Amino acid sequence: MAILSSAPLQIISTTPPVTRAFAAATVAFSLLYYFLRWTSSSPFVAPYLVLIPGSSLFYPWTLLTSAFVETTVIELIVTLLVIPASLRYLERLWGAAETIKFIVVSITASNIIAFVVNWLEYVLFRYPVFLYGQEYHGQMALQIAVLVAFTQIIPEHQVQLFGVIKARVKTLPMAYVTFSTVMCIIGFQCPFIVIQFGWLVSYVWLRFYKKNSADLSGGPMYGDRSETFAFVSWFPPFIHTPITMLSNIVHSLATKFHLIPSHGDSETGGYSQVPGGARAEAERRRAMALKALDQRLAGGSASPSTPQRSANGAAPSLPIATVPVANASPAPGGKASSVLETGTEETRKLSEDSR
Repeated sequence: MAILSSAPLQIISTTPPVTRAFAAATVAFSLLYYFLRWTSSSPFVAPYLVLIPGSSLFYPWTLLTSAFVETTVIELIVTLLVIPASLRYLERLWGAAETIKFIVVSITASNIIAFVVNWLEYVLFRYPVFLYGQEYHGQMALQIAVLVAFTQIIPEHQVQLFGVIKARVKTLPMAYVTFSTVMCIIGFQCPFIVIQFGWLVSYVWLRFYKKNSADLSGGPMYGDRSETFAFVSWFPPFIHTPITMLSNIVHSLATKFHLIPSHGDSETGGYSQVPGGARAEAERRRAMALKALDQRLAGGSASPSTPQRSANGAAPSLPIATVPVANASPAPGGKASSVLETGTEETRKLSEDSR
């Protein structure tokens, strides 16, 4: 019994502070909403907690607080099973500051877009239901945002859903977006449309704005410009051409108006290493180093400065193999690396000693 009673306390104590505070706020706001609904007969009992497009002009904080309110017990249980465990992983990987930014941006920006869309629908169709008949709540936007983050970090990881269905992490976001699209088509715009907005907002944030720890030169890096995380990679191949054209136009406009941070890692061709991608980065740099060494060795063997043979007719070996390949990256300005210079110098000394 002592072990069972201490297990929840141990889990709570080992949970990072942001995740712990977010889970506690979700429980507190949801219980407060249940109490207000139980004591009131109004269909919208807490316009100051949830996002109602017609009244949130007077309660702007609901753009954030609505995410802490799960209107049913089932929704609350699902959220507590999924979100704290996911945020716990991300907070340990990113740190508290970046996790807070990710949460706030994913929730608030998605709700702002939903708020604007509802007002546009009201202006076009003049139906009051778009302003006062829909109540945005819950963490669907954050759920899809977490899936996008996992797609960036561990895309090939395989998960098992409901103990039966197996799927790779990178396939889950678009499956959730497809579910949102179907629900919107059959008439359940609220709150399922925020899934689509959460997907777009979280992708743009992780692609361009999230601050990584540092690049190889020591400066701060923003986003993830790798080809594997390109916008077109979310879609099936048969529509890659129009998606690529559209995304290139949007990116050009955003760059022209300085809406995205500059990216100046010329050595890596605009690639920013992201947490969880250290192995891919090491393999990429190793391939670059091997290619550079092959080119230099091929150029050195064809030049007149090829090392001479020793007195016994055997060519002295260069001590290149003793140098780690990962450190043999091209030197600035295209000059020969110190590895080759060291090898040539030792070859000259061995030739003189043999005489």
